[in-house]
Amino acid sequence: MIVVAIETSTPQTSVAIGSEAGLLARISVAGKARQEAVTPALEQLLSWSDLELSRVSGIAVGTGPGLFTGLRVGVATAKTLAQVLGVPILGISSLDTLAFSVRYTHKRIVAVIDGRRGEVFWSAYRPVPGGVVRETEPVVAPPDHLAAELGITREDVLAVGNGAILYRDVLQEAHVEFASASVAHPDAAALVELAVPRFLREEHDRLTDVVPTYLRKSDAEITWDQRARGISS
Repeated sequence: MIVVAIETSTPQTSVAIGSEAGLLARISVAGKARQEAVTPALEQLLSWSDLELSRVSGIAVGTGPGLFTGLRVGVATAKTLAQVLGVPILGISSLDTLAFSVRYTHKRIVAVIDGRRGEVFWSAYRPVPGGVVRETEPVVAPPDHLAAELGITREDVLAVGNGAILYRDVLQEAHVEFASASVAHPDAAALVELAVPRFLREEHDRLTDVVPTYLRKSDAEITWDQRARGISS
């Protein structure tokens, strides 16, 4: 089956096409216009792969947590494609995809995405044959809180993600190892690899259930609340 994967939770947007035989094509875009590149990127990937859009039989999308605008664009595009094509859709946590990229380690994995405002989104994983198993639900917290959590466990930990790199000085106090910057962002290629077996097992989501995972209010909502409190006081 042919699967299109869309990952827009971080400053690096990626789109990929693949099947049970492996990855067919992938594009990664960074910069301010990255969200607008999703549809053109898909058109380019189809051209490179010599495929018609009608050949696509499943849509996978990263649901976050991550950046608000990117998540809205990615999830909306994925849902529109699934609806127009009449194919199943699967939403996968962006932290799951990030952890999957370092699944061959023997260490406990902590996937960390920069949440801005001095916070990170993170979740812990245990590597298993063929993938990873999530041990903790995704949370948002200051990086020093994460470092404290990791220090309590006293386990060998591999931290992966742009949040881990950004707050390396804080997290290294917990004696963690850091994954390469080359896997700092959830990637659509890994998303394809995660999604294809699930589609083959007919494990997919209802369209209405595929929604972004935000974990906190948007910057605009936070600013509005702060202004409202200022007015009321």
